[in-house]
Amino acid sequence: MAGASNIFCRDCLTLTAPVRPRCPACGSPRVLSHPERDRLSIAHVDCDAFYATIEKRDAPELRDKPVIVGGGKRGVVSTACYIARTYGVRSAMPMFKALQACPHAVVIKPDMEKYARVGREVRRMMLELTPLVEPLSIDEAFLDLTGTERLHKASPAITLARFAQRVEKELGITISVGLSVNKFLAKIASDLDKPRGFSIIGEAGVDSFLAGKPVSIIHGIGAATQERLARAGLRTIDDIRARDPGEIVALVGKDGLRLHRLAHGIDTRKVDPVRETKSISAETTFNHDIRDVETLTPILWRLTEKLSFRLKKAGFAGRSVTLKLKTADFRTRTRSRSGFPPTQLARRLFDIAAPMLASECDGTAFRLIGIGASDLCDAALADTGDLADTESVRLARMERAVDNLRERFGKAAVVRGIGFAADAMRPADKKDDSRR
Repeated sequence: MAGASNIFCRDCLTLTAPVRPRCPACGSPRVLSHPERDRLSIAHVDCDAFYATIEKRDAPELRDKPVIVGGGKRGVVSTACYIARTYGVRSAMPMFKALQACPHAVVIKPDMEKYARVGREVRRMMLELTPLVEPLSIDEAFLDLTGTERLHKASPAITLARFAQRVEKELGITISVGLSVNKFLAKIASDLDKPRGFSIIGEAGVDSFLAGKPVSIIHGIGAATQERLARAGLRTIDDIRARDPGEIVALVGKDGLRLHRLAHGIDTRKVDPVRETKSISAETTFNHDIRDVETLTPILWRLTEKLSFRLKKAGFAGRSVTLKLKTADFRTRTRSRSGFPPTQLARRLFDIAAPMLASECDGTAFRLIGIGASDLCDAALADTGDLADTESVRLARMERAVDNLRERFGKAAVVRGIGFAADAMRPADKKDDSRR
């Protein structure tokens, strides 16, 4: 129980006796002191307001200003800094609502290439701590530091505190850390003290910590499921604990058993460094709502080309295609087709998605369109053709030639006629973080 007898300062990295709540060496209140501190090894690391923090790092004059990273007035908020959040601005909020809440905010268009570079640096530094790093997105990951004490000459908690300081000094961004007995609780912990937080949920305190919490604290429970649970009188973790697991399953299906276990703080998932990519997609938001299929079709083609490029780059092929449309009143429609041979080809993906688009164009005004591929498999299985399909090999050869030309001379080197109309639309916001 070493964690009960000393404190570790996250600012001066000094381990001292707990004379008072602050570090006796530097006076900082940012100290780690928990009875289970040096016994826990499952962590969730989350970069604080990642995109906005990078933009403030690169433009120090923005430090004390509310910053929103996202599209134009027709787009959505990708990230809001913590100053903007005090005005009620949140990720995924429509931009016009964000600017109503914080009209003096500085709006910056996302630079995904820059964010990806920083994200890769954070990931590289994580892998220096442990090979068991499970990325969740560009700016967060689970880590399992079990058995790393001899390597780092410190407990996982102290190693992570040193890591957080290193990220701040070398990359100019901040992170928050959650440390606990499993992934579920570690992810909750990382969100308790943002920004620059470090929170610990020990095994002994799980029941008391979860008691009274809303069911929404369980990651992955959507609004529809919350509403279904609420109608059955299940609004808190205590409510779920009190019910038989079979009742929860009857309400929400097979996921009910997972919810019941998590309500008791039970999560047996391991930190998996090879996290499977389930889908790849591309989408765009328009400057003005669009109703007619003639205008939407060329935009769908350009998105399909982007999806095809991403599949090829990632080494995947899709056996299912999903069309996504968002109406002017922010309602989402999705339509899917599956069961076809695996493909990476833009032409094939487009031929599957275009009829779905045509059937949805009933006069409804749309603000967003997207296309995704799922049921992924290895690219080696894609577009090989057979006696009944002599066209796939020819199409694959043609697309490879076009890809090579674009790689050498730029994306505009080769443009199909259907793509010119799409270029004229000038979409307001392009979502580039497209893997799940």
